[in-house]
Amino acid sequence: MRQLRQRRVTALASLTVLTGVILAIGTTAAPAAEPVVAATATASGDGIWIVDGHGGVVTKGDAAFHGSATSLSLRAPIVGVAATPSSNGYWMVGGDGGVFSFGDATFRGSTGGVRLARPIVGMAATSGGTGYWLVAGDGGVFSFGATFYGSTGGVRLAAPIVGLTPTAAGKGYWLVAEDGGVFTFGDAIFSGSTGSLRLVAPIVGMASDPDGRGYWLVARDGGVFSFDAPFFGSAAGRLTSGDHVVSIVADKGGGYRLVTASGAVFNFGAAPAL
Repeated sequence: MRQLRQRRVTALASLTVLTGVILAIGTTAAPAAEPVVAATATASGDGIWIVDGHGGVVTKGDAAFHGSATSLSLRAPIVGVAATPSSNGYWMVGGDGGVFSFGDATFRGSTGGVRLARPIVGMAATSGGTGYWLVAGDGGVFSFGATFYGSTGGVRLAAPIVGLTPTAAGKGYWLVAEDGGVFTFGDAIFSGSTGSLRLVAPIVGMASDPDGRGYWLVARDGGVFSFDAPFFGSAAGRLTSGDHVVSIVADKGGGYRLVTASGAVFNFGAAPAL
């Protein structure tokens, strides 16, 4: 499916503020006691970290445990996670924009002390590990140690933004909305969207194809929509009752994984089972 009409917006100003460094280091990984909210892959693609709303971390494959936020007093639930290029650390972000650093992840700033128009919904790291972007539900983008390329913070959206995905070169990013509308910034290329389609379930995430300029969108029911990226399958009709997909993670070798709120992982393409 392709939507040929490009939705592109003008870059707006970014707010870059910081609060303080909060670092928590643990020694072992425990199963997530709360519903999973986000996942991210190791540099090799042979492992993933799975994070719940309390900051609990589950490791799979070659992902090492570098700590969790379960012992911290969080002002807002964790909503996103991003790994460092070395895979020796990761950041987590809460809905208030508070950022927590683990392992070799360096704290670059947060919106923890800022009054946000809409809560933060996700984060992504730069390819060089110099920093990260936070994105809010209104499409406001906050850059810390990362280049700001634009946002939809001042645009009237048909549906809330649910994620930000950097390009392979790290010189731009896509924002994706709950209705599958895709917004491009920097060197990100528009390849299509589900913005004009009637979806069975809302879009919850996006991942870029490491081998090209395309991307995948995933819906809450596990449906996958591919745009200039190979389609390897979906989890639609395969989820247990009450479960839903929360994240799609691209695999370096070609393929992707879908992660659900219960912590189940579905592998597609060349992505090995974990």
